[in-house]
Amino acid sequence: MNETSVKQQNTGAYYGQAIASFGIALGAVAIGIWNLEADAWVRAFLGIAVLYLTTSAFTLAKVIRDRQEVGQIVSRVDQARMEKIMVDYDPFQPKTPKA
Repeated sequence: MNETSVKQQNTGAYYGQAIASFGIALGAVAIGIWNLEADAWVRAFLGIAVLYLTTSAFTLAKVIRDRQEVGQIVSRVDQARMEKIMVDYDPFQPKTPKA
C-alpha cells in the first residue's frame, strides 16, 4: 500500500539545451534591436522591455514551480497521515466502552 511517487530528474543535456535556447533567443533579440533602424531611445526602450519581459517570465516560472511544490508537500503529509491511521488501526481489537 506504500506508493512512492517517481521523482523526475532532468538530464544535463536538457539543461544545456534550455540554457542554449535562452541564450540564442536573447542574443537574437538583442542583435535585432541593435540593428533596428530607429532612434537610440526607441532601441533603449525595446531593450528594457525585453529585459522586463525576461525577468517577468522567470518570476512566473518560479511562482508556478513553488505552487506545484506546495501541492506535492501537502499530498505527502496527507499520505503520511493516512498511512499512520492504517498502521494504528486493528480491526480485531475489541472495542472498549467509553465511560
